[in-house]
Amino acid sequence: MIRRLDLRHDDGVLPRAQTDVEHALEVVAPLCEDVRNRGEEAVLEYGERFDRVRPASLRVDPAELTRAAESLDADARVGLEASIDRLRRTCEAELERTVVTEVADGATVERRIVPMSRVGLYVPGGLAPLVSTVVMNAVPAQVAGVGSIALASPPQADANGLPHPTILAACALLGIDEVYAAGGAQALAMLAYGTTTTGGSVEPVDLITGPGNIYVAAAKRHLQGTVAIDSEAGPTEIAIVADDTADAVFVAADLISQAEHDPMAASVLVTDSEALADTVTIELERQVSAAKHAERIRTALGGQQSAIVLVRDLDQAVDVANDYAAEHLEIHTTGAADIAARIVNAGAIFVGPHTPVSLGDYVAGSNHVLPTGGSARHSSGLSVRAFCKNVQVVTYTEEALREVGDHVVDLAAAEDLPSHGAAVTARTDRAGE
Repeated sequence: MIRRLDLRHDDGVLPRAQTDVEHALEVVAPLCEDVRNRGEEAVLEYGERFDRVRPASLRVDPAELTRAAESLDADARVGLEASIDRLRRTCEAELERTVVTEVADGATVERRIVPMSRVGLYVPGGLAPLVSTVVMNAVPAQVAGVGSIALASPPQADANGLPHPTILAACALLGIDEVYAAGGAQALAMLAYGTTTTGGSVEPVDLITGPGNIYVAAAKRHLQGTVAIDSEAGPTEIAIVADDTADAVFVAADLISQAEHDPMAASVLVTDSEALADTVTIELERQVSAAKHAERIRTALGGQQSAIVLVRDLDQAVDVANDYAAEHLEIHTTGAADIAARIVNAGAIFVGPHTPVSLGDYVAGSNHVLPTGGSARHSSGLSVRAFCKNVQVVTYTEEALREVGDHVVDLAAAEDLPSHGAAVTARTDRAGE
């Protein structure tokens, strides 16, 4: 079911899903421009083509949100409320504060934290209604103080052209009432460019966040510059570093949990124990056979993006994990916290046998919108910081300017930009008159 790579003696190519965003961009770019030019009608037409349903209106009636919340399963509601509460707590703790530094008498530099004015959140609705993604996008935006939030999610044929009712219920719980029945690249173009709808105008946003398929990733690439984006998310990934103390049942269950997302999902075990690799292989067969989405899981585990990787020791395992830069990385070893401390490339690290990735997907208090495809080498997961800007406010008195004015003139001359210096001497020379 899952292939095996042996890196104990030679280096090899780590498993990775192959995605071609550039090819998808060829399809997405003209689609986005069509939405820019034709607005609502283009969004509706693409929705009808790709989602096989044409909603009566792009804007979801707030009454539908209320109905969805009232119909929400009681246990699911309690789970959503716990997820919202825990994530809100971590976001509030992480929120940066305005800082004022007095660099000299009469000279201050303020780093002012300013929330984005308006943001667009995207929640996919393909193989699974990712209600948790509503929470992961909305809560940090709200904690940041974003004044206007719009959310888009694909219309569902079996929901009368509305987004999935659980997604609508989550919006209601969070107080988000600007919701659109639009999916894919056309939804992102609608948010980026704005348009007129039967329910009123969609005002353009400043930032778009949220995961999606390759066409959503391509749309983000095309629209970046018109709006800010969080990342170009690819198929989900889990990597597990484990030694001979790991529980094969836990390891197999966690590999399967991410394979359940998508046939392109990546599940990778890195271990120095051949015995564990053998036991996990057997356990995968047993657990997958009993899984609801067995076909999808088998496809993901059997793909080139998934593998059991054998290494010499845990030192090499750490190197492999840092090279792979997984979206989700679990540590199932003796001294798991020490191993985790040596990881520098990962979207999120889950330490010890009782911290599965699925905990982070829902109620750990962490955010599950994370960098994929190795981009954890240079990028971070979604957080409250993504919804804020830093604005520098510089204030100097006349005396403070005179103190450093000569430095400005000298440095401007070194760059052959004398008018820069003249902007200072125009003030200091007058002050000396």
